[in-house]
Amino acid sequence: LVRDQYGVWAGASGKADISKNIDMAPCTVSKAASITKTFIATLALKLVEEGKFGLDDPLTMWLPEKVLTKLKNANSSTVRQLLNHTTGIADVIEDEGFYLAVLNNPAKKWTPEALLEFVYGDAPEFAPGTGVSYSNTNFLLLSMVIDRATGQDHSQLLREKILVPLGLDQSFYYWHDQLPPSVAQGYFDLYNNQTIINVTNFNTGSGNGYGGLYSNVFDLQTFIEALVRDKTLLSANSLDQMLRFGEPEGTTNKRLGLGIFKDFLERAPDEFAYGHRGRDLGYTGDMYWFPNQDITMTYLINYGTDAKSELRQSFYDFRTAMVDAVMA
Repeated sequence: LVRDQYGVWAGASGKADISKNIDMAPCTVSKAASITKTFIATLALKLVEEGKFGLDDPLTMWLPEKVLTKLKNANSSTVRQLLNHTTGIADVIEDEGFYLAVLNNPAKKWTPEALLEFVYGDAPEFAPGTGVSYSNTNFLLLSMVIDRATGQDHSQLLREKILVPLGLDQSFYYWHDQLPPSVAQGYFDLYNNQTIINVTNFNTGSGNGYGGLYSNVFDLQTFIEALVRDKTLLSANSLDQMLRFGEPEGTTNKRLGLGIFKDFLERAPDEFAYGHRGRDLGYTGDMYWFPNQDITMTYLINYGTDAKSELRQSFYDFRTAMVDAVMA
C-alpha cells in the first residue's frame, strides 16, 4: 500500500496459501512480526500519560525478584531503556537453544517466564545506557511491566486503547486473539535447500510484547498515520519522547526511538521515514510514513527474509525499488 497526495494505491501478488491456491489480496491478514513493538510502545506511552508507571522507573519497581537476579542488567535498567533498546540485555531470539525448542515444539504458546529461561545468566552487550542493541527481550520485559503496573493483561489493553478506538478490525494479537481462517500462511526455505516449506505454526514467542500482531496493509496505514502524521494517539509530549532517536545501531541504516525507527537513512537526507520493520521466521513487513514527502508505505510478505535464503536479496531489492518508486 502507498498513500501520497494523489490518494491510496494497494495491490498484491503471489499466494496467501500455496497448497490451497489462494491468492494474496490487499486485504489479506498476515503476520506483522516486530511491527508489534510500535503498537506496544504506543500503549506503554498512553499508560505513562495515565500515570500507571513512568518512563524512567527502574525495572526493580515492576519486575519479579527472580528476573532481577537472573537476568543481567535488569536490576539497573529503566522502562525508557527497554523502549529504546539501550539496556544491553541479551536477545532471546538470538539464542540457539530457543530456536531448537521452537523446532521441537513449533506451536507452543510461550509464557514470558519460559522465554526468559533462555537468557538467564547471559552476558549483557554493554552497561545500561552506554550503547544500542536491538533486543526482543526488552519488549518482553515491557509487556511484563505493563501487566504488573496495571493489573491487566497487556493484550486486553492493546485492544481497548488502540485497536478498537482506531477501528482496526483486521488486526489481531496472537495468541491472545483468535486468528481469522483466511490468514496468510508463512513460508521459508528452512533447510536452505531451495525448498520452501510452510512454517505458519512455528511460534517464535508471539504474544509477549515483541511480536504476534497480525494485520493487513490498510490497518497498518491507519495506525502509523494516526500515530505520527495526524498525531491523534499520543500527547505532544509523549510523541516527542517517542521520536527522540539515539545513535545508529552498529552499522545499520536506522536509529531507534521509543519503539519506533528513523529508517532509510542511507538515502537522501530528507527521505527518511518513521515506522518499524517486521521480520519473523515466515513473515516480513514494513510500516512507514515519510514526513517530508507525506507518503505512507506499508506492506506484508508471507516469506521470512531475516535469515539466509535464496530469496533474501530479492526482498532487499524489492524494498529499495519500492522506496525508489514512491520517491520518483
